[in-house]
Amino acid sequence: MSDMSLWPPDWPRVHGGPLASGEFRMTPEDFIVEEVFDFAPEGQGEHLWLWIEKRDLTTPEAAKHVARVCGVRPRDVGYSGLKDRVAITRQWLSVHLPGRDAPDAFAVQLSDVGIVVLDAQRHPRKLKRGVHRTNRFTLRLSGEVASHPDLACRWRTLCTVGVPNYFGPQRFGREGRNLVLAQKAFTRGWRKRDDPHGMQLSAARSFLFNEVLAARLRAQTWRTPCPGDVLTLAGTASRFVADEIDAALHERAARGDVTPTGPMWGRGRLESVAEVAEEETRLAARHEALSLGLEAAGVRMDRRALCVPLDAPSLEHDAPDRVTLGFGLPRGAFATSVLRELMHHPLL
Repeated sequence: MSDMSLWPPDWPRVHGGPLASGEFRMTPEDFIVEEVFDFAPEGQGEHLWLWIEKRDLTTPEAAKHVARVCGVRPRDVGYSGLKDRVAITRQWLSVHLPGRDAPDAFAVQLSDVGIVVLDAQRHPRKLKRGVHRTNRFTLRLSGEVASHPDLACRWRTLCTVGVPNYFGPQRFGREGRNLVLAQKAFTRGWRKRDDPHGMQLSAARSFLFNEVLAARLRAQTWRTPCPGDVLTLAGTASRFVADEIDAALHERAARGDVTPTGPMWGRGRLESVAEVAEEETRLAARHEALSLGLEAAGVRMDRRALCVPLDAPSLEHDAPDRVTLGFGLPRGAFATSVLRELMHHPLL
């Protein structure tokens, strides 16, 4: 970044600010997330897929435990999404076990480290990253926000218009540390061996995307197609450039059938055109060290929706100062970006 003393950035919210202070994820039981897939294991094949529930573990930590207990290399264990540590999460992991069964009592050994095996099925292929469709969240909030008189109204608005698809603060590290590391890496030349999981690249791309989304939110065009926008069709990976904007396209955007996108910066064609492309390029140039560093590292340009809908949302008051939210989000969207529209918290 050009000036890390400006961290945290002042990225706007839909309503201008949170309702009140509150707490979330005080215990793992306050933050429950479950992956949702469009398919199921076939019941035969070289890979054993494990439907697990983990508590107080990151996904890579859980994968390492599974590899150890099953006697395989860590790279022989696959998973679709990275899930938080302080949470209860349910997700599939795959283990490459050609021609043999899992060790006896492997489920008992995993339970000793906080992993419960809920199901086990065979499948021909390893589980790859990013193949689940959505994540289903059940979050418990407490404190002033839970009893705020406007909470239900604010929640209904988000259910109607959707949520800004910001990358959450966990992507950037404490006080933006991952961005500092990215800037240092780009100055000397990014090397994969120094950033094997791409954390620095991801933080830089996420920051630049959030900057574009913030500008569109300030202009009140984060849900509204503009000439030159790249629009994505709801529930698909299909995209098209909106050369002309008419009433029918505005109506489709209002229904959530199409959504404007912003750039995930990298090398290649921007896709957007006209004034939209000029603005996206201008915002990237404000943080030249990051944008040029991503290009030099060979990251490929991509797009991401500016707005995401809440799937099957619910709100229930468990007590005067406690509320439970339920909702689904597309893969890659952050539940913390939903919470920041409702409440003030140091981690939001």
